Amino acid sequence: MATLLAALTFAPVALAPLPLAAQALDLTQGGPIEVTASNGIEWRQQEQLVIARGNARAVRQGVTVTADRLIARYRPRAGQPAAQAAQDGDASPMSGGEIWRLEAEGNVKIDSATDHAEGDRAIYDMDQAVLVLTGRALKLTTPQEVLTSRDSMEYWPQKRMAVARGAAHVVTQDQRQIFADTLVGYFQDQGGAAPAQADARQGGPDAGSQLERVEAFGNVEIRTPSEVVRGDRGVYSELTGMARLLGRVRITRGDNQLNGQEAIVNMRSGVARLVSTPGGRVQGLIIPQQGQEAAPQGQPQGQPQEQRGRGR
Repeated sequence: MATLLAALTFAPVALAPLPLAAQALDLTQGGPIEVTASNGIEWRQQEQLVIARGNARAVRQGVTVTADRLIARYRPRAGQPAAQAAQDGDASPMSGGEIWRLEAEGNVKIDSATDHAEGDRAIYDMDQAVLVLTGRALKLTTPQEVLTSRDSMEYWPQKRMAVARGAAHVVTQDQRQIFADTLVGYFQDQGGAAPAQADARQGGPDAGSQLERVEAFGNVEIRTPSEVVRGDRGVYSELTGMARLLGRVRITRGDNQLNGQEAIVNMRSGVARLVSTPGGRVQGLIIPQQGQEAAPQGQPQGQPQEQRGRGR
């Protein structure tokens, strides 16, 4: 069946501008949206919506949304006189009405030149400037990180923030991993980084999003090559490679375990240490013939070097 093409034109909703936007997954900025579909485009004037079916595609300012079905909900452009709206046939998308909500259903993929997101269903709320993904195998991929979750994923392009809920997991480019019930990631544009940072990351105007920090809540787990660190909540800085965990902290290395209320983890060197808190105690279970690098300062380091690591 021949492809049908319609240009959906709408005025940008008044939102804060993006600082040096570098191909974020943002449909709230730019000119008209163009929608194509292989099985037809239906305009329901009374309901003020347009439905595109079959390999549906919406493109705006370098951002592409593909899905089995797309639903665009529109309204008269803000400030347009009622008489003019009536003359234009209730301000259809082709006559200048603005789209305030775009829904994608089935095999949803959202792409820019550098970033990618996918799920079963997606909703772009133009007024709130937020993308919400639901369904199975939710994923947000940038040139540096991969963020996945089970229940939902929100992406706020104006705030440069993503929220992953339910079995959330982030993997950095060098395979550092953070798990939690909820992860909140804050991004910056590599194109806007300081020259030294940009050179270190081989970034540029088209380098996409760079994770700046991650806040983790509930059943937090950080894995390094040698240890697993768990806690109730935590924060990780991608710029420094340091993570801080709070609340029922446990550092596990092999059969050894250290318990406390706060830990600092250097995810680049793989070294974790407990931090003493006023009135608190650090506890540990040390098993002979296991590596002891995670022990508190002054703790005996176990067996001689040639005996460490046996029985792992």
